[in-house]
Amino acid sequence: MLSQLDLDTTISRLAYEISNDVADLDPVFVGILKGSLIFMSDLIRQLDFPLTTDFLSVSSYQGTTSTGLVRILNDVAHPIANRHVILVEDIVDSGQTLHHVIAHLRLKNPASIRICSLLDKTARRITPVAISYIGHQFADGFVVGFGMDYRGYYRNLPYVGLIKDAN
Repeated sequence: MLSQLDLDTTISRLAYEISNDVADLDPVFVGILKGSLIFMSDLIRQLDFPLTTDFLSVSSYQGTTSTGLVRILNDVAHPIANRHVILVEDIVDSGQTLHHVIAHLRLKNPASIRICSLLDKTARRITPVAISYIGHQFADGFVVGFGMDYRGYYRNLPYVGLIKDAN
């Protein structure tokens, strides 16, 4: 679906957009684990301004299906009060996980929260979320690679591929 070159080009574009918006705001990039790890690593290496990083681990999937129940497994380790947060996600699907994560982070009083997602799966959206930085939009399908998995496998692929019959 997306080659390594496509991903490099996309990440460069996103880094440029983010730099124009937050370079002078001392942002904190919060990755949603585990899927965002590779994307976030490549993204922040393209940024040439001071920033900090943190991670949040959540669970909402059982196999290939979203359960609708979002659990915070590991919270951010550092205070984000009065910080400009860039929430980094591998893929936005139903929007339910992000809606829950944003509500959770707002309780910590950040100055702002912006979302950066490599992929936006628009056809499955149940809960609307405002995504500030979108790598690619696509309709539907189960994708793997570049941090995204199928039952724990394929995160290490250097591209994004589509799995047929992933149930």
